Amino acid sequence: MRMTFAAVLIAGLGLAGFAAWQTMTHITSLQAELSQARNSANRAETVNVLVTGRELKYGQTLTREDVRVAPFPAVAVPPGAYTDVDELFPDGHTTRTVLRTMDEIEPILKTKLTEPGKEAGITSHLSAGMRAFTIPVNATSGVAGFLRPGDHVDVFWTGRTSDRGEVTQLIQPRLRLIAVDQSADMDRSAKTSNARTVTVEASPSVAASLAQAQNSGRLSLALVGVDDDSISESIEMTQDALLGIVREERQAAPVEEKCHIRTRRGGEVVQIEIPCTN
Repeated sequence: MRMTFAAVLIAGLGLAGFAAWQTMTHITSLQAELSQARNSANRAETVNVLVTGRELKYGQTLTREDVRVAPFPAVAVPPGAYTDVDELFPDGHTTRTVLRTMDEIEPILKTKLTEPGKEAGITSHLSAGMRAFTIPVNATSGVAGFLRPGDHVDVFWTGRTSDRGEVTQLIQPRLRLIAVDQSADMDRSAKTSNARTVTVEASPSVAASLAQAQNSGRLSLALVGVDDDSISESIEMTQDALLGIVREERQAAPVEEKCHIRTRRGGEVVQIEIPCTN
């Protein structure tokens, strides 16, 4: 009995020692890998990136005094970041206007600033060759106040036609909003509010079609998802299609052929109907 107990005790001590040795080996290996990673990070190539020295919000002015330099790993430099002060303030410009909120020590990106010398007005949001067109909306047609500058919307027209009654049709897919009411701030509060107008970016021809649509019917907007890059197909809905009504086409009644002859009675020419022989 004592021999069995001693054997079990020795085996237990051996297993415990082996487990402790394995644990120590694993910890040592992890420490070595961590040390190697730190050494690699210290040797990684860095790039000096221009960052903000304070928080900046939409419409505020960025000056040279607001700019700081921070080293970034070369592989982690954000696209559109500035690395040269002369590139940030070219051609003698001393200020830039902020389009998107930037936190302190955040890389300064081209997409968050206006072009040099331009204010943060609505024109700074327009692409080359595009126009700003305003559409009146309400709580229903304006997606219940969930619209924000930078969103994309599909524009639907509803009006009456001479042959099909009231029709709703998609007239312009995926137009970009550049302002809601009088605000072009893409970082406006997340609190919803029912807008009275929205302004979209459109080509001159699209702006003309929107103007005609406004004068001949009602416009409604449908919000497009953030990650949805698809272009909606042509969509049309009539009252009959909505209710599933199929109307039979009415065939015009055949027109009875009539034949006439003209004869003179005295000084008057008279037209007389006769049976058709052909």
